[in-house]
This record gives sequence, C-alpha cells and structure tokens, in this order.
Amino acid sequence: MSEQRRVVVDPVTRIEGHLRMQAVLDDNNTIVDAMSTGTMWRGLEVILKGRDPRDAWAFVERICGVCTGVHALSAVRAVEDALNIKIPKNANIMRNLMAATLYAQDHLVHFYQLSALDWVDVVSALDADPEETSAIQKKISPKHPLSSPGYFRDVQNRLKKFVASGQLGIFNKGYWGHPGMKLPPAVNLLAVTHYLEVLDFQKEIVKIHTILGGKNPHPNYLVGGMACPINMHDTGAQGTMLNQITINYMRSIAKRTVEFMENVYKPDLLAIASFYPEWFKMGGGLSGKNVLSYGEFPQFANDDSDASLLLPRGAIINGDLSKVYDVDLKNPDEIQEFVDHSWYKYPDASKGLHPFDGVTEQDYNLSEGSVGTRTKYEWLAPDGKYSWIKSPRWRGHMMEVGPLARLVIGIAKDVPHLKEPALGVLHDLNLPLEAAFSTLGRHAARMLEGVWASHLMVDLIDQLEANIKAGDEVAANMEFWEPSTWPKECRGAGFAEAPRGALGHWCSIKDTRIANWQAIVPTTWNASPRSNDGKQSTYELSCIGTPMARPKEPLEILRTIHSFDPCLACATHVYDPEGEELCTVKVR
Repeated sequence: MSEQRRVVVDPVTRIEGHLRMQAVLDDNNTIVDAMSTGTMWRGLEVILKGRDPRDAWAFVERICGVCTGVHALSAVRAVEDALNIKIPKNANIMRNLMAATLYAQDHLVHFYQLSALDWVDVVSALDADPEETSAIQKKISPKHPLSSPGYFRDVQNRLKKFVASGQLGIFNKGYWGHPGMKLPPAVNLLAVTHYLEVLDFQKEIVKIHTILGGKNPHPNYLVGGMACPINMHDTGAQGTMLNQITINYMRSIAKRTVEFMENVYKPDLLAIASFYPEWFKMGGGLSGKNVLSYGEFPQFANDDSDASLLLPRGAIINGDLSKVYDVDLKNPDEIQEFVDHSWYKYPDASKGLHPFDGVTEQDYNLSEGSVGTRTKYEWLAPDGKYSWIKSPRWRGHMMEVGPLARLVIGIAKDVPHLKEPALGVLHDLNLPLEAAFSTLGRHAARMLEGVWASHLMVDLIDQLEANIKAGDEVAANMEFWEPSTWPKECRGAGFAEAPRGALGHWCSIKDTRIANWQAIVPTTWNASPRSNDGKQSTYELSCIGTPMARPKEPLEILRTIHSFDPCLACATHVYDPEGEELCTVKVR
C-alpha cells in the first residue's frame, strides 16, 4: 500500500471534541477502508466514584457543552431508577420541554454552523446577484420576512469587507472552489445569509433553558424532578420562576422557533439537497441495516412504554424493517462494550462488559504497524488498539444511532408524526425510501426532527400551563431525597435520546455513594473502532465507497462524518479523590 493512497484528517473540525479519520483509497481515489479514532480521554467515570449520586448530573453534564442538559437528564433518570423515585407530572413536562428546546437549537446549529460549509461555497456568494437570491428566497419560503434584494446586498457587502480584511475567522481554510461544490452563487448567498441569521437566533431558543434550569449551557436538574419554582400568583418577571409572564415568554420563543424551522431550515435543506442528488446514494453506513433508539419524550410521567414515548424505543437488525426488537438497558446480554481496539484494558481482554460491570482503565500504547510516536503518530494500524472510544454492541451488532435511526424506527413502527413527514419529503424530492439511508438522508432526518420538536415545544408549554392552572404546582418529589431512606446497595439505568442519538448512564450505589458509573454516549456507538471480530463501526463504514475529487482536500469525508454531528469526549486529565494526578494523556 503506497503512502500517497492514504488520507488522514486530524483533527476533524466543526465538531465537539477530538476526532481523527483515516482513509485508504484505491487507484480511482475511492475510499476502500476507513478508521475512526477518538484522540482524547474523558475519564468522567473515574471522577464520579465515591461521590454523592444526587450530584452526579452536575458532573456528567460537563462531558459536553454542546448537547447541554441531556447528560444530566439521563443521569437523574439513572439515579431515580436505582432509588425507585417517581417524578411529578410538571417535572416530566419540563424535562420534555428542555429536551425539545435542545433538539431545536442543536439541529439548527448543526446544519448551519457545523456542516453547511461542507456544501456552501462562501467565496462564491461574493459573485451572487442579490435580486436573484431574493427571488429564490420568495419562491422557496414566501413567508420569511427577510427577503428583499437590499437585505441580501447588505449581507453580501458585509461579507466582502470581511473577506477583504484578510481575517476570515470562521470561514478560514474552507475548501472554496472545490469541484464538489455545486451550488450557484445566488444559493450560496442565501445559505450564508441564513448561516448568520441562525447564529443570532439560536441563542434566543435556549432562553427556555434559563427559565426552567437557571442557565445555559449546563442547566440545573434535580433527582426527583426539577428545581424550577412555580408561582402563578407572582406577576414579576423573574427569569427563573414559572409564572404567567415567563410562560408567555417561553411560548413566544417556541412560536418563533416554529416559524424559523418552517421558513428557513426546511426550505434551505430541501433546496441545497436538490443540487446534490448523488449524496442520497453515499454515506449510508449502518443506517439501512442496524439502528438503535432508546426512545424519548414520555407523555406520561414515570412511563417509558411504547404507548408513552413520542420517539419510539427499539432496534432493527440487518435492514429488516418488518421487525423492531425491544431494547432493555439492564439486560447484560443486550448491551456490551469491548476494548479490543480501544486504549483500555479489561480483566478478560476478549470479553465484553455490560455497563453495570464496566471498567475504565487506560492502556495507551501504539500497536505494531503504526507509524510515528506516542505523542505524534502519522498512521494508526487497524489490527491493534487505535482509539480512546470503546466499542459498544447491541446483541453483538454494530449499531447506528441518531435522528436517522429514530426516523427509521418510527417508520418501521408506523408512528404517524414521524412517518408521514418523512415520506412527504421523499415524495417532494422524488426519491425512494432507500435514499434516506445516506449522508443527505441523515441531514433530512435531523431537519424533520427539528421541525417536529419546535411544534412540540409549543404543545408542551400549553400542557404545562394547563396543568399548573388546574392546581398542580408540584415540581419535585423529595420522598427519597435523604440517604437514610436508600437501600444499602442498588443500581439503575438512565436513558435519553440526545440530539445525536441513544445516550445511556448506568450507576451502582453502595453505602449512599457511587460505586461505579458508566456512560455510553451516541458518538461511542457511531464512532467506535472495530469490534472484536473485525466488523467496522458506522463512521468507518459510511466513508467506504465514496469517491474523492481531491484527496488532499477531503471534503467528502467531512460531509459524511459531519452528518452524524460528532460529539466526542473532551477531558484529558483524571484525578483521584485527594487531587493527585493519576495520568496525563498528551496527544500530538
């Protein structure tokens, strides 16, 4: 294998965390093999040992600053499951509203700020005719108020000054002029304009988190419910209290979010996708085969049955949509993590562990065949250990998680609010269902979910207001708050569907302290290294078969990897309870 047939993208930018992708090309510059490497160690599982389980949510929430709050949600559910704590109806609605708000904000930011520049040529927008851009805007989204030629001309002039300054900032080092960029200048100007609009609007959406959770990022949660006070008799405008003022304010934000989703995100996605039909045939990975969802948005408090979950739970294997398997987070025969190709060690190296029995013990070294040093490697060999990400498996299978996985399971389970919009978009684009299993299919699924979540925000605010006005002002159940009420030993599993996919936290409690804590995040599923039998994960598989126009400008790899919205671990040091450093991991 010649050196010039290898492509390395390190680091992959416009993501959270630290990801390296390696690819091997054939003589036609088509990817025939790929490797996904997480290059930093989080280590939160070690930090949590010995701590009060009621505080766990505040620690695990710091795993990430992008998917803000969802780790806390999964963590409090895990502790509540262990201690058999039931939450009130208001808390359930608030948690659902927090999650729906995150979906809307996160999906918008993902498409525009994190992945749009893979499809949009910013430099090309400088040559656009603002009148043509205005005409396109009015055609695809006649209700969006910002559509005049003068408006687009002003944006273009701002962009020209920005480029002329030589300080490109967020637009620096893009692959402008790449042959894979196919949008005409007028559409590029439209997309860049909306990029800037989203950058401004997304911060408005998460103000709902500041009302219900006190702040964003990392809003407050509470084992037993929510800490947000409710007083409908108070007419003040206190930002973190639920009263008629703040409920009306949240409703106005939610309605504006619906308008933005319908008038900007959806038409933009469909317009851009129409110029890249080939990308409905590439990047499928495992999406048409093995998909997994833990389910989310329980309509009824303390009920995660199919009848309650608005996003269904389930697993599909080998592309058989006629059968959706039940998923049990506590069953050791279902979920296991392996470390054959990860920089960790287990008591039995070849045996996978359920998270309840999980071990997080680092074992960092480069395997035979790798090129470079421990701190600066040029190529990682696929036969040995090559990632800080473990390899989770469901019943022994590699799985894809995320918006597309949820959509596939929703279609298979015949969930109307998921199936009907998806089939409508495929009809509008004149595409078969199989086209959804692709790079652009992943983007379309995320857009549909964002639109749905924005409408859900409005509905949940109405539900919350009606329940409070009916006389229920309880936001937390403190019956089992005191450790003296807890069993000597217990354990629990907490599920969530983060914007990026299935998220689980597993805790073991002994003598009122955390004895073990394990988390499997969505990107652990999607970006894991090979399994013990050599099967590849969805990141790795999704790149295979993709032709590259310019291997030195690996735009095609970025397009597919960004479609998953990678969110990797982001801590590099681990300390023991006395504050002594256990290890330092220095990468490059």
